Amino acid sequence: MKKEDEGFTLIELLIVIVILGILATVVVFAVGGITDRGKKSTCDADRKTLEVAVEAYNAQYGVYPNDEALLTPSYMRTASSNYDVAGGGAINAQAGNTNGCT
Repeated sequence: MKKEDEGFTLIELLIVIVILGILATVVVFAVGGITDRGKKSTCDADRKTLEVAVEAYNAQYGVYPNDEALLTPSYMRTASSNYDVAGGGAINAQAGNTNGCT
């Protein structure tokens, strides 16, 4: 009688594990790029919100605000964690910003 195989050999299992490791590495690097694009989109949206708020303030009062002036009449709910509004309505990245916004 011929003995039937009942499982995988050690070499077959090692090959499968190596292939799964390579696929996992590719997925990790692909997801890392998506996260970076998400951070950039967040910064872009925050900057656009500030630009709209600054222009709305300027349209109502005829002068450009500083950062605190945008919060007082509720042009914005909270101060930006990424940007400061400078004189003349200029929008600059805050010093020490760790989100990568420029």
